[in-house]
Amino acid sequence: MKLNYKRTILVGFAFFLISAFWQAYDTVVPLILTNKFGMKQLSSGIIMSLDNIFAVFMLPVFGAISDRINTKYGRRTPFIFFGTIAATVFFSLLGYVNNVGIFVVVLLFALLSMATFRSPAVALMPDVTVKPLRSKGNAIINLMGTAGGIIVLGLGIVFKTNEKGKTDFGIYMIIVALLMIAALVVFLLTVKERKWAKDMEIDTVKYCIDEDEEPIDGIKRNLNSAELKSLILILASVVLWYIGYNAVTSKYSVYASEVLEVPYTVTLMVAQGAAIISYIPVGLIASRVGRKKTILAGVIMLTAAFGSAAFIKAGTPEVVMYLLFALAGIGWATINVNSFPMVVELAKVGDVGKYTGFYYTASMSAQIVTPIFSGALVDLCGWWIFFPYAAVFAGLAFVTMFFVKHGDSRPDRVGALESLGGADD
Repeated sequence: MKLNYKRTILVGFAFFLISAFWQAYDTVVPLILTNKFGMKQLSSGIIMSLDNIFAVFMLPVFGAISDRINTKYGRRTPFIFFGTIAATVFFSLLGYVNNVGIFVVVLLFALLSMATFRSPAVALMPDVTVKPLRSKGNAIINLMGTAGGIIVLGLGIVFKTNEKGKTDFGIYMIIVALLMIAALVVFLLTVKERKWAKDMEIDTVKYCIDEDEEPIDGIKRNLNSAELKSLILILASVVLWYIGYNAVTSKYSVYASEVLEVPYTVTLMVAQGAAIISYIPVGLIASRVGRKKTILAGVIMLTAAFGSAAFIKAGTPEVVMYLLFALAGIGWATINVNSFPMVVELAKVGDVGKYTGFYYTASMSAQIVTPIFSGALVDLCGWWIFFPYAAVFAGLAFVTMFFVKHGDSRPDRVGALESLGGADD
């Protein structure tokens, strides 16, 4: 069988709206905190880490809860619906709050709302995709997410969010919320979660995938010691590359305006565009050579891009930064497409939501630490530490990923499955 691209794209609208939110959050909220409320980088970093603090505790919980329920709309769809509605309401209000205390409270409610459905939304792709095809499926999901991010960056250009000292983002944030609602409507009208999940279960049995993972006497088979070691190493790698990557994404809008004196939106759009171009090829490469090797190549690209960016100063031709961010975008796409499938590859029957929570616990733990720590280093040492910090942690992820032995795709099986033809809706 082949990956059903139409279904995967439609499922991807959930990730589209999630990515639209986080792109706006990562670029606008730091500017509000520093420009409007006059916060230092350390204080801003603490506020920016709140979403990750909630995520560490809430994503595994809501992922596991969604594993255990089964409504007439499916396991994941109710979380996506209610969480999106609440998040868009609170996010829209943020642009009109002028008191820092009230701002933080409203922000907390927006972040809590997002945390209730992120794991269920991401778990939906493996719910409807057989294991050998999940790298390709995740490539499509990430493509949809990146499309959401690029549209939000484009809106940032239209609404001039990168103007130095700008404090008024109200209309922009409402438009982003409406974009999220539009994506939700498409998702609700087109995705047939229960039917598609049942089709995946039928294909899994039909093509003898995971025949060794069926429950025995009602008891699920646990990970053996080697699989558990690989899971820990994968999650450690996720922590390390997110520490490096999120240090850049959470502060680049400020770094670009204060150090490089260039608009941040164009540079980030270049990175997003490079990622979009590479998602599908990366999924194809991983199905041929394996996920681990593909991820290691992506880590090398990300480390090289961040290390080289440390030498960029104000007045350097902008095309140099564009090239480096394009390389970073390709590297990040290469990592992202394959790391999540490696985690859920190890999930046993009925545990996809829980393992999705494990993945996000690792990534969000990193994102709790890095805005605070990198912000403190910038306050103490200056902006010169910004990109070297990111490069060091990205490079360390190569070491941990190198020793992973389980969770990889089996290229021979993928090829055999794909030769059997595609599935209809």
